[in-house]
Amino acid sequence: MKVLIMGLGSISKKHIAAIRRKFSDALIYALRSNESSDEHIDVNHIYSITQAPKDLDFCIISNPTSKHGESIKLLSTLKSPLLIEKPVLSSLEEIDELSLIINEASIPTYVGCNLRFHPVILRLKEEMDKRKPVEMNVYCGSYLPEWRPDQDYREVYSAKSALGGGVHLDLIHEIDYTIYLLGYPQTIESYKSKKSSLEIDSYDIAHYTLEYNRTSVFITLNYYRSEVKRQIECVWENDVWIADLIKGSIINEKGEVIFMKTFDSLETYSNQLDYFWTCIHEGKEPMNSFDEAAKILRMCLK
Repeated sequence: MKVLIMGLGSISKKHIAAIRRKFSDALIYALRSNESSDEHIDVNHIYSITQAPKDLDFCIISNPTSKHGESIKLLSTLKSPLLIEKPVLSSLEEIDELSLIINEASIPTYVGCNLRFHPVILRLKEEMDKRKPVEMNVYCGSYLPEWRPDQDYREVYSAKSALGGGVHLDLIHEIDYTIYLLGYPQTIESYKSKKSSLEIDSYDIAHYTLEYNRTSVFITLNYYRSEVKRQIECVWENDVWIADLIKGSIINEKGEVIFMKTFDSLETYSNQLDYFWTCIHEGKEPMNSFDEAAKILRMCLK
């Protein structure tokens, strides 16, 4: 396997680890902006697109969201499948142009929302294919300064709206998996703001209301919760489930365990890689393509 990656931040290292877990002998190339960039011992560094191998299996875009557009334009010249880390873009400005480039070149794309492969989400998907909740309450809150303890949180892209930061983009997973579970809503309303004392210029709170024919969904996202919480409450006609994405569990209102699975976060990246690799080799169009992710982004930015 030969893979080209753009961006060597924390998320790209998870993609690299997932590749190594399945393909220990994979050749991974990183396209760097300059020769003073930090070295990564597990990849081959190149400094021009002309140095990229001609027989790449696929490319990964995992640099800051604000650079995704220019990366897609550059890598589209290679005509290799693209795995684009979420969110697909930070604004709507280039969506139509990039969609045209991708579709004219017939490039398979998948936007990496790895929580679609979380065991709890997969169990909920199985259930919601049979029945729909009347109400779903989705909550994701954590403390931004603790995301990357080795970095000043004020300097990372999450803190800077110009770089594609903001809780609504960072935690687009919650909107994405809601649509994965229930399909596209009839209506969506949103509220976004900066409420906490965090020294950032991006949104630290976002609320969404999604209305379906039989289900109302309420999503809350924030950067300032001291104790991490990532849960989905499903209110059925005669039962309530609490799905905890951190614990890997689903319990009902009586405290009975509906589902429990021990897993590590890298497992979701490995399963995502398996899915994308299978789509490439079987000639199947991946779910959450550029165009689908762009549609979800429009809802996120509404």
